Amino acid sequence: MSSISIIGLGNMASALADRALAGGNAVEIIGRDPAKAKELAATLGGATVGTAGTAPTGDIVIIAVPYASAAAVVSEYGDALHGKVIIDITNPVAPDFKGFVTPEGSSGAQEIAKAAPAGAHVVKAFNTLFSNVLAVGPAEGRPLDVFIAGDDAQAKARVSAFIESLGLRPMDTGELPMARVLENVALLELGLVTHSVKHTNFSLGVSILS
Repeated sequence: MSSISIIGLGNMASALADRALAGGNAVEIIGRDPAKAKELAATLGGATVGTAGTAPTGDIVIIAVPYASAAAVVSEYGDALHGKVIIDITNPVAPDFKGFVTPEGSSGAQEIAKAAPAGAHVVKAFNTLFSNVLAVGPAEGRPLDVFIAGDDAQAKARVSAFIESLGLRPMDTGELPMARVLENVALLELGLVTHSVKHTNFSLGVSILS
């Protein structure tokens, strides 16, 4: 099992922490509001509470904050993230849901990787799952697919093992530039929520036919 530090206190942080604990992983919760971090850890049961700005204890660090502050958070931790696998779950979607706030040709994950110290490896994952779907898990016997992208094969293998411990199915899409595609998938999902499905109780995945 893995040792996980989750930076963030929102719905995705809570859902990931809950499933990680159920999968037998060690979980550390880190947030700028110590009281809220302690409250979340107490609600989950079994999680420890870290201190914002100090070195995360987990070998895998999940950045579960809004994209607007994600790179700044990674920069703040600096060399404390050396040797860590950093999971970026963010979606840098523009407020009008028609594009992205990242530079042309880049992705949120690639921008976060620029802020990470040498020796840290960024893997894009979980950005195509809504928090309510992640919290419930597989439905009707169908696995939930977690698409991942990253440049380091060993880091992706560690993230894949973590994903499997959650009862989910990792699907490797390639190197980190593929994060642009995964962020477009999230934009597609938001379009479905707005124009057709009208709710977030769905997921996109792969059906292997043969």
